[in-house]
Amino acid sequence: MRKKKVYAAMVGLTTVGAFALSAGGASSHGYTDLPASRQINCAKGVVTNCGSIQYEPQSVEGPKGFPAGGPADGKICSAGIAGFNQLNSPRTPNGGAWPATQVSGGQSYTFRWQFTARHRTTDFKYYITKQGWDDSKPVTRAALDTTPFLSVPYNSQQPPATLSHSGTIPGGRSGHHVIVAVWTVADTANAFYACSDVKF
Repeated sequence: MRKKKVYAAMVGLTTVGAFALSAGGASSHGYTDLPASRQINCAKGVVTNCGSIQYEPQSVEGPKGFPAGGPADGKICSAGIAGFNQLNSPRTPNGGAWPATQVSGGQSYTFRWQFTARHRTTDFKYYITKQGWDDSKPVTRAALDTTPFLSVPYNSQQPPATLSHSGTIPGGRSGHHVIVAVWTVADTANAFYACSDVKF
């Protein structure tokens, strides 16, 4: 009888482990925390009622090739993942404004990624909304300057667990804007997306 119980427990653990991998453990990879992204604000409890993204801020993964390809307009901040749709909303799940990092045009800023799986990397690119964009609507390509203001080639190298690089925040803006950070993976068909709210 004891052998049967031990065997059943082992089968149960194997099943739970397989489920964890299929539910996102194997596809968990990275996010930005400088400037604070919407997903890390949810994970840290700065913003509440975010749904499943609070448990896996590193899983905002979608097709690469942005802006020519990638997630559909209005779904960019969630990488097109329906379960993370809260990230696309111009307001938090509680109806407030997304927390914004104070920045200045022309300022040198350190952008930082945290990785839970260190894929070989093509590059990191950063886009920002245009002056006059409508921040009452989800982020679209039309709202963005689709030429990245910062591009960091990575030549198929693996990043460390934490990676920082510096770039200059574009000028000519005031008020609320969104920075879209894109980490393009070299050895899969996907990229990771992170939207950070900033205030000039």
